[in-house]
Amino acid sequence: MAFALTDTLFDIILEFLPSTPTSEQIIAYQPPEALQQRLSELLAQNRLGGLSAAEQSELDEFLRMNRFMSRLKLKARQKLAL
Repeated sequence: MAFALTDTLFDIILEFLPSTPTSEQIIAYQPPEALQQRLSELLAQNRLGGLSAAEQSELDEFLRMNRFMSRLKLKARQKLAL
C-alpha cells in the first residue's frame, strides 16, 4: 500500500480496513515507518512542551487512532481464541 507523506494514520487505516484483513493481519498491523517516526517526533516535542496547536491536534489524532487499533487488535485476538 503506497501512501503520501501527507496521509494521516486515519487515512492509512481507512485504506487498510476495507481490504477485509484477517484477524491475523489486524493483529500484525503496524503503521508505515514514516508515520511511526512522525509520532516519535511529536511525542518528543510534546515532552519538551513545544507543540503548536496543529501539532497537538496531529498528536491527538495519532493517539485516538492508536487506541482504536489497540481495541481492534484485542477484538481480533478474542475472535481467534474462540
